[in-house]
Amino acid sequence: MSVYLQVLENLFSFELLLVCGLGALIGIILGAIPGMNGGIGVVVVLPFTYTMDPATGILFLGSIYMSSAVGGSISGILINVPGTVESAPTAIEGNAMTKLGRAKEALYYAGISSAIGGAFGVVILIFFTPFLAAQSVKFGPTEMLLIAICGLTIVGSITGKSLLKGIFAALLGLTFAMVGISDTTGEVRFTFGSTSLMEGIELIPVVIGFYAITEMIKQALELKNRGKIDNNIDLGNNKIRPIFKNIIGKYRAQLAKSSILGNLIGILPGAGGAIAAFLAYGEAKRSSNEKEQFGKGSPAGIVATESANNAAVGGAMVPMLALGIPGSSTTAIMFGALMIHGLIPGPRLFTEHGTIAYTFVFGMLLAVLFMCIISLAGVPLFTKILKIKMEYIIPAVLVFSFIGAYSVRNSMFDVVIALSCGIIGVLFYKMEIPTTPIILGIILGPLVESNLVRTLTITGAQDVSLAQYIFTRPISMIIIAVTLYLIYVNYKAIRKEKLDYSNR
Repeated sequence: MSVYLQVLENLFSFELLLVCGLGALIGIILGAIPGMNGGIGVVVVLPFTYTMDPATGILFLGSIYMSSAVGGSISGILINVPGTVESAPTAIEGNAMTKLGRAKEALYYAGISSAIGGAFGVVILIFFTPFLAAQSVKFGPTEMLLIAICGLTIVGSITGKSLLKGIFAALLGLTFAMVGISDTTGEVRFTFGSTSLMEGIELIPVVIGFYAITEMIKQALELKNRGKIDNNIDLGNNKIRPIFKNIIGKYRAQLAKSSILGNLIGILPGAGGAIAAFLAYGEAKRSSNEKEQFGKGSPAGIVATESANNAAVGGAMVPMLALGIPGSSTTAIMFGALMIHGLIPGPRLFTEHGTIAYTFVFGMLLAVLFMCIISLAGVPLFTKILKIKMEYIIPAVLVFSFIGAYSVRNSMFDVVIALSCGIIGVLFYKMEIPTTPIILGIILGPLVESNLVRTLTITGAQDVSLAQYIFTRPISMIIIAVTLYLIYVNYKAIRKEKLDYSNR
């Protein structure tokens, strides 16, 4: 009982409330800047936590991590430049709503959904950490391979008009993921004699190129006809309540499924919020009764994406705290921060340092609360950007984009990659080739390759075939069944769209 009293006292101390609020603000700001995601934010502020007590310092980092995803949605919704990879699907629907004069409405949907998804993830973190951590251990290389393949099945949901163009884009993303030295075999691939390509193609410069730079080039080409973007409708704070009712009413199915899916994906080491966001968006589109609205400004797509990527934050912390296995690159940084403060993540953390551990996990609920307050209260201020002339927005976004690309590895080569992808993105836009499957391919490519090699190594050691090994694992069979089901429903949806189009 004394531990919980101490935790309660810590939670309502001025210092802890201050770092929660400040962390949420920093996370939202950094998340809105292309390339400056939550992981970079955690790295930047890490030295400032050295003088804090362990619980406060770790919670400061956790607040930044949690809030960065909703920050990424702000720039994605307003100017179609997602600040983080996780917010890329949000930009598809959110920017379409902005063009319809519903920018504030889209921001409210993003903020509220992020808060609900984030709170769900933290509640699971608090009450089900031991159980979920134990389940995540059962997912070996074979299960992770099948999950990655399952993720690729959503290409059919996000391709747009042509499935073949979507498959081409996904294959291009998988090819990008193979460039450089293989982490599993050490083989050098697709470098064409370039030493810069030996390290591979990083995800963030590609995302910045295909989203931020492509969009700015498109805006520059259209500048003479547009001059500035104008938001024709003004949604005040009194509109939050009906939007909240829609989220927990009309879109409750997307909210529930996406929060659960995001949390489960977050728990799996190496998966992360980006995969959760894309999977949730694809599933929301597949199961929606308003499929024709997706891509044209569907709030359901925003609800699904934002609840999933924030729920994944709590999920990613489960294996880190319970087993000492970071679930994402950002939690790996937080793992290091715990070590710096003399804490060893793992099963003994909650018994040997219970006050610190419980202060952190319960404090994450405060982080979600501050994130919600700041993101919603700031909506009127955020939408001011829509009144700024594009002559000022374009160079500012490009500068931040180049800085974000460079900061990944402190390499000008990444800036070249981002610029090249931006130009390719404009060409693909004119050819109606979707770029979202490219990002999905880059994300899932390493998971497919590394886990395929590990699975083949295991089957070789046991002298069994790959099929025989997979079909003797119950979890693998469940994942295969889900994958086949998704392929079937995507096929039906695509066929129905073609029939509807031919009957017009």
